[in-house]
Amino acid sequence: MTLPPDAPATAPDCWQCRHFGLSYEPRWPYLCRLMGFKSPQLPCRDVLQADGRHCRGFEAKPAPPPSGKP
Repeated sequence: MTLPPDAPATAPDCWQCRHFGLSYEPRWPYLCRLMGFKSPQLPCRDVLQADGRHCRGFEAKPAPPPSGKP
């Protein structure tokens, strides 16, 4: 599969995306809340296979608040 010329060189990391989650179902452990599906593999791989492009819904998780410890 060839990617379009405007595609990023690497796929976004689902683990760093605010829409990524884990399911309670062992056969479908990963989920994408933005697109509303569960998968046995990381959602970014499903998107690439279905669309031929990297996921464009990626949003980085917010930074954790400071712990307040010195």
